[in-house]
Parts: sequence; structure tokens; C-alpha cells
Amino acid sequence: MKNIALLGATGSIGMNTVAVVTAYPELFQIESLTFHSNSEKGADLIKMLKPKYVGVGTEQMKKEFTTRFPEIEFGVGEEGLIKAATLESVDVVLTAVTGSVGLNPTLAAIKAKKDIALANKETLVMAGQWVMEEARKNEVRILPVDSEHSAIFQCLDGQKSDNLKELVITASGGSFRDLTREELKTVTLEEALNHPNWSMGRKITVDSSTMMNKGLEVIEAHWLFGTDYDKIKVVLHKESIVHSMIVLKDGAYLAQLGPSDMREPIQYALTYPNRLPIQDEKAFDLTEISQLNFKPMDFERFPMLELAYIVGEKGGAFPTVYNAANEIAANAFIDGKISYLQIEEFVQKAIWNYTETKEVTLEEVIAIDKQTRTIVERWIKEEGLL
Repeated sequence: MKNIALLGATGSIGMNTVAVVTAYPELFQIESLTFHSNSEKGADLIKMLKPKYVGVGTEQMKKEFTTRFPEIEFGVGEEGLIKAATLESVDVVLTAVTGSVGLNPTLAAIKAKKDIALANKETLVMAGQWVMEEARKNEVRILPVDSEHSAIFQCLDGQKSDNLKELVITASGGSFRDLTREELKTVTLEEALNHPNWSMGRKITVDSSTMMNKGLEVIEAHWLFGTDYDKIKVVLHKESIVHSMIVLKDGAYLAQLGPSDMREPIQYALTYPNRLPIQDEKAFDLTEISQLNFKPMDFERFPMLELAYIVGEKGGAFPTVYNAANEIAANAFIDGKISYLQIEEFVQKAIWNYTETKEVTLEEVIAIDKQTRTIVERWIKEEGLL
């Protein structure tokens, strides 16, 4: 029996994880879980999974849930996340929270020698150097849950590191992949959330449309696989059937293919190196696929992707600024405070206004993350919808 801490249980990744766990109750148990504000869905999960510990978003929620479920211990905020991730009985922590909130619980879990099934890109974007060092020091495995990184992880399995020529991350192109820059000026939130291939949360779907999500994946891949940025390529692949590839130095391509079903990478992270059938798996037949298309990425069309390579090469806190500015700007677009193209404008402005004169510490990176959010929030209030 593998005991799991599920951080971000009510989101898309969290609910897919619940589907995997409940398909194999003899193998998996949700020992602890967290959710921020979806109390109705959270209550349903508590009734279904009967965890020992639950982290919630506010003190008021804790009070209400303690009354409803007196046999369960509850915590609040970051403290609740950390407690859920470090319970002695937990074997693996699946981090499915969105944003920088995932960093400290993940680090705490690593120090507590818990394996990590990582679905929170921002943890490595902000602090890849320190997270990977702690994982090595504590002999902890970091197993990727993102479909692209899981695909690369699977393709690399059994390969010698010096065989690798480059990593190839595929991108669907998101909701606006066929629109010009001019046409993007008037797009709506509803249109942004209409992803052609995947069902995801609102913020990650917006990030997919700006290609910010792919930029974060490039930085994450750099840390996960110890690969230089000039050996990480992104290609446009509208079908989302090839989840990613590797190229070996003799020119051979190894690709991982499958349906758009997040249960597969989640389950593989929880069962690695073994595999199990996916319950009620999605239909997938290569003979019914007429063609697979791949195109080079256009950095002029998707400037957020080009910016990811720039901040990744700069290192230090530049990726932190990139991520923090986007979190504020993307959520401001979702809340109707700014237009779609202003997301890019605020992220670019944050990068060009940031300077770094010395090597930063983890503590400084966390402080810079908070400072960036405050600055971008102020800019949005000052400028708003232009």
C-alpha cells in the first residue's frame, strides 16, 4: 500500500489522481489532502477518501469542517500544506497545486524524505537549483506528472546520458493557435478557456494559449533532466498525440504517444517503474489517425516562449520574476481587469525592470517573488484595461 499526500485535490490534476487511486484501492490510499476554496467538492472527497489530515484555505473553513468531520485533523494555508506533505505515514507527495504556493510544501516533503510526484511547474521554475540539490541530498525521487515531462522521462528510461542530443517538447498551440497577433487584440476569456485538446483549470488554460505554460515547461525540463537550454526544443503539434520526444546523438527519435488522458502520467508516477491498466481507458487507435503534424514554434507569434529561454539562460531570480508576473497578470485577465495581450506586456515589463547584480539565495528568490507580485499588481491598478 502506497500512502499519498494529494496537494490541490479539487483541481483537474487532483481529481484525475483521485480517479487513479480509487481504481486501485488495494494499492493506494490518500493519507492527506488539501484544497483551497472549493468546499463542496472538498467535502465530497473527504467523505469518499477518509484521509487522516486535510489542509484548507481559511480559518473559517477549518472551523466548519472540524465540526462536520470531528475525526479528521485540519490545518490552514501554507502550514496546512506543509503538514499534509510531511505526515510520517505518507510515502509520496503529489503536488497538484497551481503557482508558487507549491514550493515550500514540496521542499518540506523532500527534507522529510518523501518521494515527489510533481505537477507544479512553478516549484522548479522558481527554485530548481535548490529543489534538485535537496532531492539528491535526501535521496528522494522527483517523478514528473506533466504529460510532456512524463513522456520525456519515459523515453529517457534506460538511456545513457551521453546518448542524448536534445529534448523535444510538443505544444498544442492552445486556444488561439490559428489567430494572428492582430486578431488577439479582441479575444475574450471564454474563447481563451476553449482548449482544443485538453480539459484543464482556467489559469493553466490561459497559460497554454499565451505559450507561457510551455515556457515554464522548458525551464522545468532544464532542471528535471539536467539539460542545457540549447538542447531543449519546442515544436507545434496540434494533435497532442505525441506528448514529447527525445533525439539521440545517432539521429534516432524516441517518442511517447497516447490519448489526451492525464491519468496515464499520474498513474505512471505513482507506480514507477511498474505499469497498470488504466480503468475505462480512452479509445486510441493509431490506424484511425490520418496524420501527425509538427511545425517549428514562431517566437514572434508566441513571445512568452522566447522569453522563457532568455530568463532561463539568465538564471538567478529571472525565472521567478517571469512566473510571478504572469501569475498576477493571467489572473487579472481572468478577473476582467486587463486585456489578453496585456498579460504579455506586464510580464515583459517585469523582466525588463528587474536587475540582478549578485548570486541570489533561496530566501532572496522567495522575497523577489513577493516583490514582483506587489509591483505588477500596482501596475495593473494604474493601467488597467487600456
